[in-house]
Amino acid sequence: MPNFDIIVESHLPDTYRVNRVHSLFNVTKEQAGTHHINVHLPLEEKSWKIGAVIGPSGTGKSTLGRVILGAEAFHEGFVWGDAPVIEEVGKGASFDEVTNAFSAVGLGTVPSWLRPFHVLSTGEKFRAELARLLIERDSDVVIDEFTSVVDRQIAQIGAAAFSKSWRRKPQGRAVVLSCHYDIIDWLQPDWVLDTREWQFSWRSLQRRPEIPLTIYETNWSAWPHFEPHHYLKLPNMIAATNYVAESNGDPVAHVAVSTMPGAKVARICRLVTMPEYQGAGVGMKFLEYVAGLWLRGENRYNTPMTGIIHTSHPGLIAALNRSKKWVLVSQRMGGENKNKSYLSTVKNETKRGIPKGERTGKAGYGGHIRAVAGFRYIGNREVVKI
Repeated sequence: MPNFDIIVESHLPDTYRVNRVHSLFNVTKEQAGTHHINVHLPLEEKSWKIGAVIGPSGTGKSTLGRVILGAEAFHEGFVWGDAPVIEEVGKGASFDEVTNAFSAVGLGTVPSWLRPFHVLSTGEKFRAELARLLIERDSDVVIDEFTSVVDRQIAQIGAAAFSKSWRRKPQGRAVVLSCHYDIIDWLQPDWVLDTREWQFSWRSLQRRPEIPLTIYETNWSAWPHFEPHHYLKLPNMIAATNYVAESNGDPVAHVAVSTMPGAKVARICRLVTMPEYQGAGVGMKFLEYVAGLWLRGENRYNTPMTGIIHTSHPGLIAALNRSKKWVLVSQRMGGENKNKSYLSTVKNETKRGIPKGERTGKAGYGGHIRAVAGFRYIGNREVVKI
C-alpha cells in the first residue's frame, strides 16, 4: 500500500531580508526551507476511477500530486495556439469525437468552438481544457487547481460533467487537486484526501445534488436571451408555445413546440441550455418534461401528441441516442438538394425585404451538408425491435 513520505527542501540565501524575517518572526531556516509530507493512501485496496485531494492552499496538494500517480501524470494545463479550439483539441481524433467531448463537458455553444482559446471566457477555457483531457489522455492524470479560477456555479456543474464523462472512458484514472470543498458532491470521487488533517476516506458513488427547475409557458420574448447560444439562425416558429426553465431565478433552458400539419404530431425546436448549466443533463430533463406534457395532452389543444425533434448538434444526438425515451425515426443530409436550398433561401431573402438584385440565393450553414437526425418521444413505453 502506497505510503508517501515527501521532503521538499529549498536553499535560502544569506541576505539581509531573509535574515531579518528570521529575526522578526522567529522562523527557523528549517521551517522555511523544508516542507515534509507523510501520508498513507491505500489506493490499491479497491479499483477506482476518480479521486480528489481537497484542502486549503499551502498544505501540499501540488507537492503530493506530482508523485501520487507519477510525475508524467501531473497536468498543469495544455499549450494552446491561435487556431479555433475545434482545431486545437484532439488533432488526430475525428470531428465527432471532438464535438462530442465539447458537449460532454458542457461546452455546447457552437460559436465558441470557432474561437481561439485565448478569447474564450474563463468558464469556457475551463471546459475546453476538460474536453481536451477527455480526448487526448487515455492514461492516468492529476489535474492541479481544478475549478480554482471559475465561479462556483460553473465549477459544480463542470465537475459533474467531467465526472460523468471520465467514467465512460475505458481506461485511465483521474485525481483532482482543489481548495474548494463544494465540488465533492458534484464530482462524486471514489475517494477523498482532506489535507487539513490529512485524512483519507473511501466514498460510495452517490447521486449528485439536485438542480431545482421552475418551468413555465411564455412567448418569444424570452428567446433573445437564449438565441446567441443556439447553433442555427432561423426565423421563429409560427404558432409556437415556448417554455423556459429557471433555477433559483436564473434562466436555464428554452424550448419551443408547434404542431405539424394535421395537429397530430408536435414539432420541438429551439432547445437551448445556458452555458453554465451545460453538461449536467439539465437540458435533456427539461426537454423530456415538455415532451411529456404534449404526450399527455397538456397543451393548448388539449390533445395528446407525440413530439419529434430534428437536430444536427452532435451532443444532442448522442444524448437522444442514449435515452430510452426517444426513438430514432429519420436520418438525412440537410442541404443535399442545392436547387431546393437555393429557392428556399431566395424566398426567405424576399420575405426579409432584400431587393431582387441583392439576393444571393446562397444556402446557410456554411454551405456544408448537415447530418440531421429525427427522434420521436415515446416516454416510458418500450420499443420492441423484430
